[in-house]
Amino acid sequence: MDIEYLAKLASSASSRNLFSLFKDTERSDKYSLSAAGLHLDYAKQNITDSELKSLLFLANQENLSDKIIAQFSGIKLNNTEQRAVLHSVLRAPEPVKRNVLAEQSQELVDTEAKMARIVDDVQTGKVRSVTGEKFTDILAIGIGGSYYGVKVALSALVPFHLQGLKAHVLANVDGDAAQEKFNKLNPATTLVVVISKTFTTQETLLNATIVKDWMLKAARNISISASGIIGDDIISQHWYAVSTNIPAATGFGIKEENILPMWDWVGGRFSLWSAVGLPLALVIGNKHFSELKAGAYLMDQHFQQAPFEQNMPVIMAMLGIWNRNGLGYPSLAILPYNHALRALPGYLQQTDMESNGKSVTNDGEQLDHLTAPVVFGQEGTNGQHAFMQLMHQSADIIPTDFILSLAPTSKFLANHDALVANCFAQSEALMQGKTLVQAKAELFASGANEADVNRLASHKTMKGNTPSNTLLMKQLDPKSLGALLALYEHKIFVQGVIWGVNSYDQWGVELGKQLGKEVLDVMTNPLESIESTTLSSSSLSLIRYYKDRLTNV
Repeated sequence: MDIEYLAKLASSASSRNLFSLFKDTERSDKYSLSAAGLHLDYAKQNITDSELKSLLFLANQENLSDKIIAQFSGIKLNNTEQRAVLHSVLRAPEPVKRNVLAEQSQELVDTEAKMARIVDDVQTGKVRSVTGEKFTDILAIGIGGSYYGVKVALSALVPFHLQGLKAHVLANVDGDAAQEKFNKLNPATTLVVVISKTFTTQETLLNATIVKDWMLKAARNISISASGIIGDDIISQHWYAVSTNIPAATGFGIKEENILPMWDWVGGRFSLWSAVGLPLALVIGNKHFSELKAGAYLMDQHFQQAPFEQNMPVIMAMLGIWNRNGLGYPSLAILPYNHALRALPGYLQQTDMESNGKSVTNDGEQLDHLTAPVVFGQEGTNGQHAFMQLMHQSADIIPTDFILSLAPTSKFLANHDALVANCFAQSEALMQGKTLVQAKAELFASGANEADVNRLASHKTMKGNTPSNTLLMKQLDPKSLGALLALYEHKIFVQGVIWGVNSYDQWGVELGKQLGKEVLDVMTNPLESIESTTLSSSSLSLIRYYKDRLTNV
């Protein structure tokens, strides 16, 4: 990417008043588009027709069209791990699966059929607990990509949860997280799904082990009270796994027929559409899970077929490049004005920053430009009374994505009207700001004297000029959620192409796992033997402090 060209192109925009662009009375119509049931208004972005045209020219220079074709056809875009990037094929119709995957397609088709049978059998009660009862709760154990997608979809689709089944997710290795789940669950009617591609992830295995111990202890008590022997049957009947490591999963006690596969062409943070989505499907049912995938497939088709100037993922991606590299804004706020989407900012933190948080090219050369922004956010309107103060009045400009469902999911229509009004008002306020002249005029109009006006006016100014997108969906349902998640997947892919990075490896995460194991090994030593040739004196001191205080508690 020619960063000097982009900076030069953005030089006039840096000093431009964004609100002045609305002198063009047709701007809102020109800077909006609809696809796959979503509507994007990007009129509040600080960009002109000629600048946007130049950005799209940049996309063509980077051969984006060819890269899109390569991804969907199964070319090994993940060059460091020699893997294809085919999460999109998971939501495609069967003929597409067979065309792209060839012989391997049958395994995928069979897995989807098996997953659907599991869902039906659990929901109808054909498969029951060791006590003969229907399952009442699903506990999903995983972390990272094995967690975030499931979590965001479970909370987003609560109105579509079937009666009689509740879902829970356990990711944090902190024992308090597990204890919180135990306080809510009946082990006799809880079905567990362990999600780990390698079945070696430390946090997931630790959590799985304590859940297993909790369940076996309960089984012994059940056996005593019922005068029957249950024992390990509770693990073989209650537990399912999604993993490629069948020996490890069966060694843990999970029946082989209860193990669903994963594939190396599906990255964890893009795996919701696979058997990783089993906990979600168990709770919302096969029909709604299929609708989720159908919505994503609609966005896939749009992404592949629409010209760049009308392509929602491409437009959002290039605007993000413009804000990050042209205008130099380091952050991106994700503000869903839907309580049900409260987990979305965390999900997008992972998908975006884990994908494009890189500083070398695909070829291993050092980049001369910055990549992924710092992604953060919270549900509206809570964020307005927290970090949005900084967004309005600090010197930092933070581009923002506002996300809103037009139809309410509750019966409280007045609340929904207020929610919608706040969403639209915040994007307007971030763009317009308030000048010193306006602040003084408001104070005089309120009856303040001149001394108070001069004292207070500067405190009431707001910089404005903050760019934003507003994404609207008719209603929050499985189909629209699928389209929304796919939209951000493709946006992230496009940005990775423009930045020239591999969006599908995560060696920084791997380093943390490696050192975490090393630290844990050192911690197993007695206090007087805490030594290491690779860890810093700071870490060793902290380990000793922990061990000393722990033994004296």
